[in-house]
Amino acid sequence: SALGGLLAAMGFPIPFTLLGATLAALVVGFPLYVMAIRAVFDTVDRRFEEVSWTLGVPKLPTFRRIALPLALPGIAAGAVLAFARSLGEFGATVVLAGNMEGQTRTIALAVYSLLESPSGQGATWTLVIASVMLSLVALLGFERLTRWQRRRIEDHHGGR
Repeated sequence: SALGGLLAAMGFPIPFTLLGATLAALVVGFPLYVMAIRAVFDTVDRRFEEVSWTLGVPKLPTFRRIALPLALPGIAAGAVLAFARSLGEFGATVVLAGNMEGQTRTIALAVYSLLESPSGQGATWTLVIASVMLSLVALLGFERLTRWQRRRIEDHHGGR
């Protein structure tokens, strides 16, 4: 494409590169991230922002100090969803970045490649367990962030 040619001429080739694999992961994960963020910002009580504006606080500081902290758990949840989706991505990655060992091979592509090998079952299980562990770490991090945010809000409002 014209855009691909322009990026390659500028030193950013996309097909069959790590950048291509990264873009494939972003493309498949981004819709989940956007849906989660949109849903969480829809739940933020707009009255908090309106009170801030009536007190003379401009819109950007109001967003940064009120809406963003209230939405932080949902933003983190969207990031975890997008990460989990991109972790298992196969189709877009193999088309855009290929399956080159040591360059563009993702966990999902490595599992596929190892399953095709008669002796790859042990390594496949290792990758699957590593993927599950990585997902659990992401979920635990999200849970910790949510608890921290809840505690911060309760401390700020005197436990109410």
